[in-house]
Amino acid sequence: MRAIRDFQGVFLHRDPVDGRKAINGLSEIVEQAQMGLLQGPNLFVFCGKRRDVIKILYFDKSGFALWQKRLELEKFPWPKAKTHEEPVLKLTTEQMQWLLDGYDVWKMKPFEDFSFSRVS
Repeated sequence: MRAIRDFQGVFLHRDPVDGRKAINGLSEIVEQAQMGLLQGPNLFVFCGKRRDVIKILYFDKSGFALWQKRLELEKFPWPKAKTHEEPVLKLTTEQMQWLLDGYDVWKMKPFEDFSFSRVS
């Protein structure tokens, strides 16, 4: 797989998908959910109900590629429908790398912006 930072868009399908789906089935989901341009520099990310397998679909100049990662003991942190109403979530490439490393990117909060009018 090419480096994640080489892609411009990362689109995550929030709802679980059938783990048996391959390139054709996942491409159909991308089109139906209007996740983004299939032949663009994008990653399309899917997960099943058990959350132990993640699939990433992308177009690589001459054809589609499908990358899969299976966890042996853990589960991937995945957005819940209760907190994320959108069926497709857009991630940064940095967030995608964190997700693959096991971080829950939805619970991570950066520092709030701080501004002041004078220094004491």
